Amino acid sequence: MAKAPIITKIELTEFEYTLDNIAAEGTISIPVYSKGSKLQSRARIVRVFTDQGVTGEYIGGSATEHSAIGMFAGAALGQSAFAREKIYNDAKQALRQHARMGMSQVDMALWDLAGKFFDAPVYQLLGEHRKSFPAYASTYCGDREKDGLATSEHYADFAEQCLEMGYKAFKIHPWQDAPIEEHIKLVETVGKRVGGKMDLMLDPFCAIQTFGDAVKLGRACDAYNYYWWEDPMKDGGVSAFAHRKLRELVKTPILQLEHTRGLEPHVDFIVADGTDFVRIDQDYDGGITGVMKIAHASEGFGLDVEPHGPGPSRRHCMAAMRNSNYYEMGLLHPKADPFHAPAYLNYEDKIGSIDANGELSVPEGPGLGVELDWDYIEKHRTGRVEFE
Repeated sequence: MAKAPIITKIELTEFEYTLDNIAAEGTISIPVYSKGSKLQSRARIVRVFTDQGVTGEYIGGSATEHSAIGMFAGAALGQSAFAREKIYNDAKQALRQHARMGMSQVDMALWDLAGKFFDAPVYQLLGEHRKSFPAYASTYCGDREKDGLATSEHYADFAEQCLEMGYKAFKIHPWQDAPIEEHIKLVETVGKRVGGKMDLMLDPFCAIQTFGDAVKLGRACDAYNYYWWEDPMKDGGVSAFAHRKLRELVKTPILQLEHTRGLEPHVDFIVADGTDFVRIDQDYDGGITGVMKIAHASEGFGLDVEPHGPGPSRRHCMAAMRNSNYYEMGLLHPKADPFHAPAYLNYEDKIGSIDANGELSVPEGPGLGVELDWDYIEKHRTGRVEFE
């Protein structure tokens, strides 16, 4: 049996890039379409080095998440690079007062490393279930540009465009500051245009002010048979009791837990009847290790898990689980590209990435199966931290 590689260094790299026709929304600074604007953004990479020359890489995570990695990096150094379970649990303890930030990105670099060591894609190490899966078109949040997503009709036009391209489902991210009447009109307009032709989802991203308005919006979803809706209320998506009450009054299945990190809070929320679908996020929930724990726990309750956002780690996990329906392709807009960093040489998540059946495939290369563009990254590098 091959000797396990030992972790010798963890490296964090930050680089900058420019997004065209994108600006920061004025209230919570989420990216929105803004014709002629330019938004400076930054992305981050974790690399794990070993004594056998095998390196694991992962791009993702916020500045806050990366700032916490130093709190447990010392405990990971000198460990077997295959000791993902031990490192996961040690990091959970070390970061218990810091929302367990940072552990996810290191975990995914370790999975990439293991796949490269064994010359196998991550989904095969996890346990292959499928190699392709359907995607839903997930929109940018609403804007007020004349050629953007300014009205309910614009959203409906975009839904029809995505339907023609092969998408089997479409998710609406509405406006941050619109009155509830405009939200309801949006649900109705898109429902009238494409309802029955594709699955529809709604994600107000916690922008609805009151429980009463959320009930009104949910009942509008009921009228057009929406597939799910998520994160409606200003509670931030964390109150199991409030969402259980909402489920009692609205028929449309609810999807929660994007903003609750980790296995145990997810299970607590499920037991409290706070959701129908279970949201998972590799960057929030402890990486691939944490997400697969949540997927298997949810499967035991008979529930499906739905990945938040696109990316290679999402594809590998979906390929290794039964209880998941759609890959989130986004964020998409009729006039703007997604706001991902241009860092891959052989991978992309764009509106045209689906095949004729509206599906995507899992990367087949070793590890996460993607190659980072290090020439671009080094040219635009803004910082580097090393732990060894």
